[in-house]
This record gives sequence, C-alpha cells and structure tokens, in this order.
Amino acid sequence: MNKDYYKLLGVQKSASEEEIKKAYRRLAHQYHPDKAGGNEKKFKEISEAYQVLSDKKKRTFYDNYGTAEPSGFSAGQNPFSGFSGQGGFGGFSGGQNAGFGGQEFSFSDFGDMGEMFENFFEDLGVKPRRRTYQRGSDIEVLQEITLEEAFRGAMKNLKIRLSVSCKDCKGQGSDASAGSKTCDACNGQGEVREKRDTFFGSFSQVKACSRCRGSGKIPNKICGTCKGSGRLVGERSLELEILPGIQDSQIIKVKGMGEAGELGTPTGDLYVRIKVKLHPAFERRADDLVVRKELNIFDLLLGKKIEVGTVSGGKLNVEIPAHFNLKDDLRIHGEGMPHFGSFGRGDLLVNFIVKAPKKLSSRAKEILEDLEKNQ
Repeated sequence: MNKDYYKLLGVQKSASEEEIKKAYRRLAHQYHPDKAGGNEKKFKEISEAYQVLSDKKKRTFYDNYGTAEPSGFSAGQNPFSGFSGQGGFGGFSGGQNAGFGGQEFSFSDFGDMGEMFENFFEDLGVKPRRRTYQRGSDIEVLQEITLEEAFRGAMKNLKIRLSVSCKDCKGQGSDASAGSKTCDACNGQGEVREKRDTFFGSFSQVKACSRCRGSGKIPNKICGTCKGSGRLVGERSLELEILPGIQDSQIIKVKGMGEAGELGTPTGDLYVRIKVKLHPAFERRADDLVVRKELNIFDLLLGKKIEVGTVSGGKLNVEIPAHFNLKDDLRIHGEGMPHFGSFGRGDLLVNFIVKAPKKLSSRAKEILEDLEKNQ
C-alpha cells in the first residue's frame, strides 16, 4: 500500500514548497533519532516524504499515480491515462526516432518498467527515441563550521572543482549551425541489433548505437574545446546559506549544482555535509549546550551569584537554588542552540565542579564549625 506523504508531513495536497519545507523541518527536529524521545522509523518516513514532495517531477508523478517511482505502479493503474491524441498516446507518431511530447525521451530512465513500455510501443509500430547520454553526477562535499556559526547561521562561499557545461558549444558538444548527418553505423535508427550464439541457441539483442549514442545523427562539426562531450573540468562557485541550529552531519541539498550532464542533459545535485567543529567550552547535546564551571566552595556557602558564559558571547549571573544537588546540571532555559527551521532555543546546562580550598586558616575553621553547629 502506497504511503500518504502529505499525511506524514501533516500538510494539504495544495501545500506550497515553503509549507512543505517548514513542516519537514519541524517534524525532523521532533523525531530526530539523536534527540531524547526521537523516533528513527518516523524520521526516515518523513525524510522519504520530503524527498518526494520537494522535487517537482517526483511530486507530480506521485500526485498522478500515488507513487514516486514508475516501478511502484499497482495492478490496474494506467500510467498513460493522461495522454491525449490519436489512439490515446499524444506526442507519439509512427516512424523512426519518434519524440515524446516534443522532448527527447528514453524509457531506459524508468528501469524494468520502462523496457516493458518500450516493447509495448514497438508492438504498436511506434519507436521511441533512444537516449544514452548520462545525467550529471551528484556530488557531496564537506563544509566545516564553528559552533558559533551553527548558532547564528552563516553564509559560506564554496568553490568546487568538477565537470561543468562547455561554454563554447553551450553543452551540446557540437556546432548546431553546421548541421548533422545520418549515422552510417545504424543508418539513423539509433540502435543496432547484435546476434549471439550460445549453448542454448542464438539470441538477438537491440542496443543503442555506440557511435551516435542513440540519436541516429552525427554532428558535422565537433566542438574543439570539449571534444564533443559537452562538458569539461572547471570550477563552480556558489554562496551557501547555513541556517541557525544546523546539526553536525546534517546535509544541505543544492539542486542543479552538481556535475554537468552529457550533451545538455540535466545537471546533478550538490550535497553539502556540515561538520560542526568541537568547541573548547561547550558540548552540544541536540539543541542543548553543556558548559563546565568551577565553583568555589565559599561562593557556594555565601550564596554568591556565579558568572557563566553563553555561546552568543554574553554573560549570565546564575544563582544556585537552595538544596540544589551539585551532581546535577543546572538548567538555564532558552540559552542553548536555536531549533533548526523552527522557533525557540534549547537550554544551557551548567555542570559544576566544586573545588576545595588548598588550606584553611584557624579562623576559617572556627567559622565553619560554628556554621555546622547552627544548621
């Protein structure tokens, strides 16, 4: 049974991208497995829902068919029910290298289900155009930040060396004005049939033509800069916004900023994994911060206020409550890390370390003895 991603995130089907993002951030913070009371299974479910609903193509497919992937069709579903045109299959026409909705299309994008569809259309005398060009790769980079930057948020300028689209040919790999010719290896079919003899008999296999890469055409003039690939090694610069309260190892997805695809195919995505550096004074526990504070026994006995530093750079004068157990952490509400994508902050926990004096004078001992008798 397919999952109701809208219900998982607690939003309406008409929710905007921003509403979906806010709902995900709130629930991810609530169910994060590193938090007390977190739920790993629930966290994975809402993450899965967000991955689908935050992607326009996946969301459209999910809204139409109740699944995010073509392989998720259940019996009785018709993935082509929305197509119009003669015979109910709009965008297709007979003959070689027919298009799909005016766009280059490959059923290989849909795995095993795509192969079944392709065979189905070939039986109808319709041959979809084969495409073997590769979408750009997704890449992941590591970005270190300080605890203070995680607290207040930050803007980081990233420079990444990767494959970028060739500017000279605009990623096409050739000079479009020079035209093209029919591929003589496949006679413009875009595919070749290979026959193999085995112990069990002869088998034929249809494969995309390796020379024209399934297009059926050979450009008359290859781009000299990228040697026909449509891409080359370069550098991509971008400004990355890091929101307050981000967690260590949290990943930020930047759509379309990965490696360039082949011959104008879509660019991959960039995933930035955040590494929050250890802090010399504060230890982070989810959205709470722990700070250790040495405590003089005389300050404790005299009820003096204790000065404690905060991650924002401020100072707090803390009064230790009567009958407080010094083995416990003193909790100061609202002085921890911001809740990521939400309102409010965690708490600051003060861990006291009581230090006894090196030596007591006779007078000090008498005062302490009198104090003990009068308790």
